[in-house]
Amino acid sequence: MNKKSIIISILLILVVGSILFIFNMNKQFKIESKYYNNKGLTSIDIQKLNNLLDNKESFILFTYNSYCTFKVSCDGIFNNVAKEKGIEILQIPFDEFRKTKLYDTVKYAPSVIIIKNGHIKGFLNANSDDDYNKYQNEKEFSLWLDKYLVK
Repeated sequence: MNKKSIIISILLILVVGSILFIFNMNKQFKIESKYYNNKGLTSIDIQKLNNLLDNKESFILFTYNSYCTFKVSCDGIFNNVAKEKGIEILQIPFDEFRKTKLYDTVKYAPSVIIIKNGHIKGFLNANSDDDYNKYQNEKEFSLWLDKYLVK
């Protein structure tokens, strides 16, 4: 490899790395300051959820079924991680959640949904093997949240 090829390769790596870094930074954001209150899980109703979406708020939502087939209860994991991070995660039963516009994207429960400015940025898919560990392991769930939330 000649000197010119090495320099071009290094520049290409730097450009691609910078683009990936900027893309990842744009993925992270802060939820509304009122949700940094160390409450853990807090129940809301459909009217409250629709108001939050209409007001384009940023928050974390947990939608759940009244039954759970996971080995470990995921609501306990989500609550523990929320308290550890000092945040509040809003929760709503899936039967109510299905009546919202979010159901167009999130079709299965349980799920944790990251909402920025009233729009879904990411969610855990209960129908995906890739997300299973995030439902069963506090560290895995915490790392997933860190991809979205600025510390």
